[in-house]
Amino acid sequence: VKEWGTKPEIAEPKDHVEIALKHGLVNWEDGTRTAGSGFVVYRGKGARLERALINFLLDTQGSNGYEEVNVPHLVKRECMEGTGQLPKFEDDMYGTDADENGVNSLFLAPTAEVPVTNLYRDTILAENDLPVRMVAYTPCFRREAGSAGRDNKGIIRMHQFDKVELVQIVHPDQGFEALEQLTTHAESILQKLGLHYRIIELCTGDVGFGSAKTYDIEVWAPGHGKYLEVSSCSCFTEYQARRMKLRFKDAEGKNRFPHTLNGSGTALPRLYVALLEQYQQPDGSVRIPEVLVPYFGADSIG
Repeated sequence: VKEWGTKPEIAEPKDHVEIALKHGLVNWEDGTRTAGSGFVVYRGKGARLERALINFLLDTQGSNGYEEVNVPHLVKRECMEGTGQLPKFEDDMYGTDADENGVNSLFLAPTAEVPVTNLYRDTILAENDLPVRMVAYTPCFRREAGSAGRDNKGIIRMHQFDKVELVQIVHPDQGFEALEQLTTHAESILQKLGLHYRIIELCTGDVGFGSAKTYDIEVWAPGHGKYLEVSSCSCFTEYQARRMKLRFKDAEGKNRFPHTLNGSGTALPRLYVALLEQYQQPDGSVRIPEVLVPYFGADSIG
């Protein structure tokens, strides 16, 4: 539905793995040594670059009217059920605190969507409390069951990764309008960073079972020669609100279900990949986008 910017002209683009290894930004052996395959350690300027991105993302979304929240990384089973991750995706989750039947009561959050949206579980809001807009940075944990054979190179698909998540709770008359706004907020990150991207609207067969409408934002990765999804923005209408018993009292005193929305603003690893690959220079260095320089403390790596 939209394409922004142009693909950078790079004669022989290197992928992010080669760039990261050259500059000592990411260490895969350290990740495997400490936690096994599917984990990495960011080191030195690599760690600083990710922290710079996180702070930039949070500040940008704060200026868009989102309240920053810092939430637990462990969530109750009923929270996972409330946002729809359970029971369907239990095999993809890391569970803990199992009872004698092996049923887990706590889970490592697969996305900040779960703890952030569930802040309003079993709650009745006043109509003038809407809209609610929240942003959170959290690590995310996923087993990625069934992902064998998919593109697992480098940091594109991992068991633990960082993400900044946007959540909105809005009046049911404004759900789809809010989705357009939320998507604009998510894509504004890529525009500020000067990264070429496109937005696609998912067809019915690809939309998650709880979502009424979803946009995917895909950023160009020249080293891979393809687009990578960095954000998925969805409107769930009343689906999550009903499961969580989240309601609001309208002007007539009637309890109604609001619409919930969320979207990545954005996932860090693939944003990191796109930045390294789109801003690689002929001499092997990486230029830092101007808006990120105050956060990173330098205008280049290498």
